[in-house]
Order: sequence, then structure tokens, then C-alpha cells
Amino acid sequence: MLDKVKGIEERYTELERQLSDPALMANSREYARLGRERSQLAGVVECIRAYRRVLDDIAEYRAGLEGNDPDLRELAKAELPALRERQNALENQLKELLTPRDQNDERDVLLEIRAGTGGEEASLFASELFRMYSRYAEERGWKVEVLSMSSTGLGGIKEVVASVSGHGAYSRLKFEGGVHRVQRVPATEAQGRIHTSAVTVAVLPEADEVEVNINEEKDLRIDVMRASGPGGQSVNTTDSAVRITHLPTGMVIVCRDEKSQHKNKARALKILRARLLEKAREEQDAKMAQSRRSMVGTGDRSERIRTYNFPQSRVTDHRINLTLHQLDRVLDGGLDPLIDALNTHDQAQALSA
Repeated sequence: MLDKVKGIEERYTELERQLSDPALMANSREYARLGRERSQLAGVVECIRAYRRVLDDIAEYRAGLEGNDPDLRELAKAELPALRERQNALENQLKELLTPRDQNDERDVLLEIRAGTGGEEASLFASELFRMYSRYAEERGWKVEVLSMSSTGLGGIKEVVASVSGHGAYSRLKFEGGVHRVQRVPATEAQGRIHTSAVTVAVLPEADEVEVNINEEKDLRIDVMRASGPGGQSVNTTDSAVRITHLPTGMVIVCRDEKSQHKNKARALKILRARLLEKAREEQDAKMAQSRRSMVGTGDRSERIRTYNFPQSRVTDHRINLTLHQLDRVLDGGLDPLIDALNTHDQAQALSA
């Protein structure tokens, strides 16, 4: 293990040297990439150095046991058991830290939420889920930017695509992808019957421009349209909506939320890059492809990763059989108990493998 971590320490030292080079600071994208890599290694290096200090202390006290000083022998006898416990704890921590990590964990996120089965009730719950993730992001100091949204007339959301930017966004949100099921009595239900609706959530790591090669002249067809909206608003008076078709794959992205054609194009390209990166990952890794398919599903009620039951004020994550009776807190952004449990489960499986 120490042979393996020696290479990590050397890489960390090299990263610190590169990041201190003033010439690199002019290249913001490369500086950010190397900064992410350094932050990923920092915890491992700190643990390695603590482990080595403990080994040095153990060696020193063992030498004391073999010496002629009775006071030093007594001190060594008293201190060594705790040091060996510390050694074992740091070894386990190192094993966990050296467990392969998702290379996308430090990336920002594209969050896609779509109403599934359940009509207007599903749209209303999609709106509540978007608020839940927005509140969670706010609590962690992340930035949420809506890139595209299609609303209903009653306060619901048919679909929304948003960028979530902040430290570790993907690592915290990556297990939120899937079908979220809600069970409650709709406000329009006269008989008091519980209805079941579904909303699909997809969580995609944002792509850097250097990772997804797009030849705008050859690969893209860009159409400018008149954005739809309530009559009389300025959104109707300019051709600001943008539809981008990626010819090699047939992907179509439409952005119409901004009044600026330039901003709509930039947002559409951002979404396209993330989806192309996800597609490339699927093609390279069959396991990831299955994960993506199970994440989005069809939006049917039976394909669920989590159920939000309003009459019982409970949230159940079916993947790890965890139930919390704190629905209001979860919907207000209190997702950490669920996310922590999912991450712990995933790390345990990876460490076991």
C-alpha cells in the first residue's frame, strides 16, 4: 500500500508546483482541472502523512521497550496500544480513500426533472422536487441556474434543465437519478383518494469543452425561432429562441428562456456537451449505460427509486431500504441523511469489490 501511495504523494507535489506557476493561471480551464485533481488527492496525502507519523512513533517506542531506561519502557508500554489502534484506523481509512472514485465526482451537474405518469399532479410534484434540490444547493453554497423550463398554468413544471455548480455537486447528487414516486391526495380530489404520480430525474456531469469535440460548421444545424410566450411581451418581438440539432447523433436541444439569442445558444451548447459526454460514457462502459437507462426509465410509477408518501409523512429509498419519517424536512432540502446513506452503501460495495 505504501508503494502505491508514494506515487500519489509525488503527483500531489507536482500538482502544487504546477498550480503555483503564474503562467498556468492565464489558462483558467487547465488551472481548474488541475485544482480539481489536487483536491481529490489532498485527503489521501493528509492520511498518508498521518500514517507515516504514527509508524515513526511506534518505531520509536518499540526501541524504548528494548532500551535500558525503565521510565521509557513504562511510557512505551502505555502508549503503544493506542498507537497500534491509530495505525489500524488509518490503514482502514487509507484503504477507503484508495478505493476507486468516480472521476466525475468533483464536476458540476446538469439536473433534468420531468413530469411522468400522473398528469398535473406529476407536474406539481416536479416543481416541488426542483425546489427541494434548489434548497439543498442553497444550503451547501452551490449555484443553481435554470437553462430551460417548461411550466404548466397551475404552478407545475413539465420539465426543467438546470446547472448546479459547486464543490462536489456530482458526488452528492449522482444517486438522485431515477423515478421519484409521490403518493398523496391531490387538491382537486373530492373523494379524498390517494393518487400515485411519478417524476423522472436525471443527473449528468457537466462536460468541459476540451472533452467533447464539436465542429459547429459540420456537426450542428442551428435554427433561430421566435420564442413563444404570453402576447405583448418582448419575448415575442425578436427571434431569440435557438434550436440546435447535432447532426451526427440527431440530438435536438431547444432553449428559449433568455431574450438574448447568444445566451440561448450558449445554454443549448452547454446542455448538448453534457449529453454528448454522457453518451460517450455509455458507449464506452456497458455498466454505465445500464445505470443511465435505469436512472431515466420511462416515467412509469412502477419504476421507482424513492417514494414520498404524504399521508404517512415518510420518504423511502427502495435501493437501500431506508425509510425516514421527516417528509417536510426532506422536501425543504434536508437530503443529507438519504445522500449520506447512499454514498456509504456505494463505498462499502466498492471497498468489498
